[in-house]
Amino acid sequence: MIHVTEKAAEKIRELLAKEGVPSDSGGLRVGVQGGGCSGLSYAMRLETQARDRDKVIEENGARVFVDAKSFLYLADTTLDFEETLVRQGFVFQNPQATRSCGCGSSFTA
Repeated sequence: MIHVTEKAAEKIRELLAKEGVPSDSGGLRVGVQGGGCSGLSYAMRLETQARDRDKVIEENGARVFVDAKSFLYLADTTLDFEETLVRQGFVFQNPQATRSCGCGSSFTA
């Protein structure tokens, strides 16, 4: 399971509306890909609908799509949204990450 905080869900809904993606079928695709300074990096993009083999997580009124391979690295992760004077963006709190880079966009599992 991937958990979506209320702040993250609010931002996902806001982005879907801004881009004209239907909220009844669309969501945020979250994945893991090779690269980054720690070996793996997080990837995100808006999608109009889930793919056939996706895990679909619906929490706090937002939908997140995750492919099966990425889900292995993201199980029990919490997706949050941080907005401070220094930083604004989605934050992954991933218990499977054994090491992460300073910016938080890549990790080692």
